[in-house]
Amino acid sequence: MVNNHSIPEPCCTLDISGADQKRLVAMFKALGNPIRFEIMKFLVTHPGCITADIVDYLPIAQATTSQHLRVLREVGLIEGVVDGPAINYHLNEETVCWFRSNIELIF
Repeated sequence: MVNNHSIPEPCCTLDISGADQKRLVAMFKALGNPIRFEIMKFLVTHPGCITADIVDYLPIAQATTSQHLRVLREVGLIEGVVDGPAINYHLNEETVCWFRSNIELIF
């Protein structure tokens, strides 16, 4: 069987590869989980909240919430600042800006 269609010419370039591509994919994977996406939404409107605030917001256990927070921290989307016995969470603005600028390259 012969394929009679050809690949169209590219309309533009997408200059992302290597470590940057790996970083971007890890962020997409982290955000692809509905609970982690909810955490990000919550932190947009509640910067500086503590783990207990996030646990109260979500329908999951504290240990599971902590696991999701760890994933978001590992990819750099959020930061946690120790404040006594609590950790205050907020978006990592530098990483979020990097993510946004790379998304613009794709879409």
